[in-house]
Amino acid sequence: MSEHAPDGSDRAVLPVAVCTQLCDALTRVGMPDEALQQIEAARHAVLGYGLLTVNLDATQPDDPPGEIQLQRLWTSNPQAYPLAGRKRKTPTAWTRQLLHRAEVFIGEGDAALAAVFEEHAHIAGLGLHSVVNVPLLDAGRCVATFNVLGARAHWMPHEIATIRLLALLAAPWVLQGRAAR
Repeated sequence: MSEHAPDGSDRAVLPVAVCTQLCDALTRVGMPDEALQQIEAARHAVLGYGLLTVNLDATQPDDPPGEIQLQRLWTSNPQAYPLAGRKRKTPTAWTRQLLHRAEVFIGEGDAALAAVFEEHAHIAGLGLHSVVNVPLLDAGRCVATFNVLGARAHWMPHEIATIRLLALLAAPWVLQGRAAR
């Protein structure tokens, strides 16, 4: 008899049916947008209501020193978060962790979102209360972020693992979309 951890840390990351469907779909897509739609479908199937966005580092040499420009490459909700939307980020603990050190950021609860995102009231208005930002790397440098916001206030370990796996699957498609810009 196996024992199960009460925190859900021993739960499967992707159910077999979702994994099979996603793997089959990704072998048949040809464009980044199609791949991200399939990845979003898997995210939704496993995690339920939420938002997925992908932002590219669009910083230019003539931008103010220390600032990072992020541009939305993909969104699961174009009405709330339009494609090609831009954000200007100044140095913060979040930018240092996610964009400079290329470490996953986990924000849980409305206070955590308010500390990181200027548009936290908009996020809360969509019924979203937590985020996992995963850096997507090219040659060891963060060039994009895979961002999942959820209705839950706290993430379970298997949910974070799911998001990180989906980000890994998205990375080659995001890099392809980045190169096409």
